Amino acid sequence: MSDVLAAGELRLLAGTEQGRPLDFAGHLAIHGELSLPTKRKDDQWRSAMLGAIEASGLTGRGGAAFPTAIKLKGAMGWKKRPIVAINLMEGEPAAQKDSVLAAFAPHLVLDGAEVLGAILDAAEVVIAVARDNPGAIDSLNRAILERSGTKRSRVDLKIVSPPGRYVAGEESGLAAWLDGADARPTFRPDRPAILKVGGRRAYVENAETTADVALIARHGGQWFAGAGGGLGTALASVSGAVFESGVFEVPLGTTLGSIVARAKPRGRITGLLLGGYGGTFVGPDALDAPWSNDGLRPYGGAVGAGVIVVFDDSSCGIAEIARITQWMSHESAGQCGPCAFGLPALATDLMLAANASSSGRLENRLTGLLAAIDGRGACAHPDGVARMVRSGLRVFAADLAGHLGGRRCAASSSPTVLELPKNDEVLEWR
Repeated sequence: MSDVLAAGELRLLAGTEQGRPLDFAGHLAIHGELSLPTKRKDDQWRSAMLGAIEASGLTGRGGAAFPTAIKLKGAMGWKKRPIVAINLMEGEPAAQKDSVLAAFAPHLVLDGAEVLGAILDAAEVVIAVARDNPGAIDSLNRAILERSGTKRSRVDLKIVSPPGRYVAGEESGLAAWLDGADARPTFRPDRPAILKVGGRRAYVENAETTADVALIARHGGQWFAGAGGGLGTALASVSGAVFESGVFEVPLGTTLGSIVARAKPRGRITGLLLGGYGGTFVGPDALDAPWSNDGLRPYGGAVGAGVIVVFDDSSCGIAEIARITQWMSHESAGQCGPCAFGLPALATDLMLAANASSSGRLENRLTGLLAAIDGRGACAHPDGVARMVRSGLRVFAADLAGHLGGRRCAASSSPTVLELPKNDEVLEWR
């Protein structure tokens, strides 16, 4: 299996190789017309479409990797027509894939939204884009205008713009905002619980998954699974200590090292953060692993939301972990003790470790804090931070030992290789 897709093999990004967005005419020239039912609840069409999605093996590209066909089957049993919400919030600073789709292939996202709306006989279909992402909002609105007057789905597509917070894109936080409340995640001990908007159940789907549905609707499940050894392709956002950060479409199962090589690493790789700031660190030994959940599992990693952040010997792993934790502590909804108190305390102690300004007793304090945070949050945000910190301290264990021994490395004061937008102002939730 090739590790790199040739231009003609690109799927989600087909036709954008020259860096030009696809307008509606260009989109149809690349992908062809989309066949949608002309009547509500066309059972034959719905059955065929669900079968194709099941045959494709498509799993959610937003991070959970849950089988899309199973998720749809569950929603098809709902009595009342649902709200379909396409999640293009992308509050993860290291992720760019959904924004790239919105900018360069907006009609693929809109097609998928129409297909999902038709499968579920939706009462409404909305596409949620963070209000601090005006480029994606403008691109999708232009695409909707291009499609006006064409005979397509029975449901109009609408762009909505929640606040651009990290946790606002969590599906329960998004549903809460659509229902008129704050964009804060809700406590769901029996997750996956049913989300509701205006008295209707809400089906929330990630934007990349939605675009994949549009491809499957045209070409079938077997075609989709034909890349990546039966897993399909996916978008990887690569950043950090690289010369050419960007979004790359690759077959799932491609080696992690070959994906990173496309972004041209700057120096000797010391670790990689996979899945985003709530993901997991892996060591350079994982570069030979297949970029898939099964391939990364032995290393403690997962594909997650397709994020790959590269670290090299120009920066200090402990300092970078501390910076991520501090940023994530500001992004919490502040609804529970682990977020309101645990994450700020964890960030403070990690900063002490990064500055080599505390003794080895700090290691026990960090262990205690991580144990106190785990599993006690109102949402998964603090758990994700704890997971990221634990894995990072394991990968950069030698650095931690040096810092706790009072030997601060020179790289700890180097500029960060991370994307860390300013977020210490008053948070906006409505």
